[in-house]
Amino acid sequence: MKRRELLRGMSALGAAAVLAPRGGRAASGARTVAVVASERHRLRVVELVRGLERPWGLAFLPDGRMLVSERPGRPRLIAPGAHRPEPPLAGLPPIWARGQGGLLDVALDPDFGANRRIYFSYSALGPDGLAGTRVARAVLAEGALRELEVIFVSNARNTSALQFGSRLAFDRAGHLYITVGDRRQRELAQDLRSHAGKVVRLWPDGRVPQDNPFVGRDDAAPEVFTYGHRNPQGLAREPESGEMWLHEHGPQGGDEVNVLIPGANYGWPVITYGREYGTGEPIGEGTRRPDVVDPLKVWTPSIAPSGMAFCDGRLFPGWRGDLLVGALRAQSLVRLPREGRRILGEERLLAGLLGRIRDVRLGPEGAIYLLTDRQDGGLYRIEPA
Repeated sequence: MKRRELLRGMSALGAAAVLAPRGGRAASGARTVAVVASERHRLRVVELVRGLERPWGLAFLPDGRMLVSERPGRPRLIAPGAHRPEPPLAGLPPIWARGQGGLLDVALDPDFGANRRIYFSYSALGPDGLAGTRVARAVLAEGALRELEVIFVSNARNTSALQFGSRLAFDRAGHLYITVGDRRQRELAQDLRSHAGKVVRLWPDGRVPQDNPFVGRDDAAPEVFTYGHRNPQGLAREPESGEMWLHEHGPQGGDEVNVLIPGANYGWPVITYGREYGTGEPIGEGTRRPDVVDPLKVWTPSIAPSGMAFCDGRLFPGWRGDLLVGALRAQSLVRLPREGRRILGEERLLAGLLGRIRDVRLGPEGAIYLLTDRQDGGLYRIEPA
């Protein structure tokens, strides 16, 4: 396809034009997939690793290695410059890998350099044979996970293999935030006794912070920080304010970006922009209510967001502070320029180039890293061209 034809096909949202074909090698020896034009930068898309089965989460170790979770239940380390992951780390608990469940997100302890602790979320079966979201931590030592501790077991368990959440992130004070999907029981997202459709806030050892908004209430689980969510798969700390930002899937539209406010209700399934699958009928009472937090951004139709990060501008000065969101259905990297909490616009990048983007992370050097959701998934780096 000629460059002029590609430019003619760019959408009003700013879909990037591919200016170089697949093939070639970046300076590190990894394969350059394409050079892409965006509104403010030229980007080089570099394939670092292929052959990852349904990769879900990504974390950067201080020694330069990367930790990737594969949804079937394999945590893998990837050394700098390696084109293949190391053998899976041993020491995981039993994982129920069905549907959207399996080994999900990974995160390093804020004091990883001293304690070597890694946190991971996953789906597991309880003694009753029902599946739910769990979080455990372990010490990374000699190629294995040791001293395993399960620190959170969701009480939202059923037979469904859908909508587990589940992203992990730490705030500046060291609290661990855990997103839990509604597990296809949408009414429970408004029930404060259930973990379904909630963001949970804990100390790293699983203790409940005493300043959590519902501590001491008989009608609420003390772990709950916010409620009224459907299936949140994006969570990141805003670097300047320290606020925790989240995005979540809506049904057939109604994907949202929100800032987490302690004790706040985000509406699902009563107040939502989402619509019923198949019929397209509205869900709930409407899109706004005084006691429900309005989203900062809504996508209809759905882009199916997963993974998000804030760009610090070191390598991409024109994107400083912008929010970067992976899109599964839209098969894009979505850039949201902003001022504070105000979203100023949207640019869709890499549309259809890599497929379904599952996770987005900012690397320690300021490059952007992506995981693709496929049987033969890949790890990619976005760098200036």
